[in-house]
Amino acid sequence: MEQIHPVRPLGCVVLAAGRSERFGAPKLAAELGGKTLLRRALEAVPPDAFSAVRVVVSRPDAAALAEEFGFCAVLNPHPERGQSSSVRLGLEELTGCAGVLFLVADQPLLRRDTVARLARAFQSDPSALVCAAHDGVRGNPCLFPARFFPELLALEGDVGGGVVIRRHPDAVCLVEVPARELTDVDTPAQLSALEQAGQSD
Repeated sequence: MEQIHPVRPLGCVVLAAGRSERFGAPKLAAELGGKTLLRRALEAVPPDAFSAVRVVVSRPDAAALAEEFGFCAVLNPHPERGQSSSVRLGLEELTGCAGVLFLVADQPLLRRDTVARLARAFQSDPSALVCAAHDGVRGNPCLFPARFFPELLALEGDVGGGVVIRRHPDAVCLVEVPARELTDVDTPAQLSALEQAGQSD
């Protein structure tokens, strides 16, 4: 008789405390298709796939939106210290999870079912470092098993989990997704290009 394994508790950290230096204004408050980038990011999180969700923010309006979704906002008072500070703040509250997915908030075309697929891939192989990819090229989001938490917590400066991923190529499991979902927005011109191309669904 096949043994049934319990579902492993997963956490999700939405990284939404960046300073938007290249955008020139609060990027996550900018809209695509009538929705802010942050709202789109939060809509991409399937709540039933995660036992806990933390949204790392630096602005009160972002915290209020996270709470509207039923997610817990975590204030990063020093976003100038780089992405590693947000990674640590979010992960410190989720160290009891078997794995944690990190989702950047500037991929406005990311779909909820894609994030759910990443969670399912981890449940199938909880030793794997699961990453979204297109044509074999890694992107975000990425889901880290607990064995990598110490390395994530040790990050410093403006770096994210990519540093850890590059140290462990044999652990990486790529989940193929459409290229459009990996598109990130760093400048108003990039956002405008998506809008003009009708890429808002």
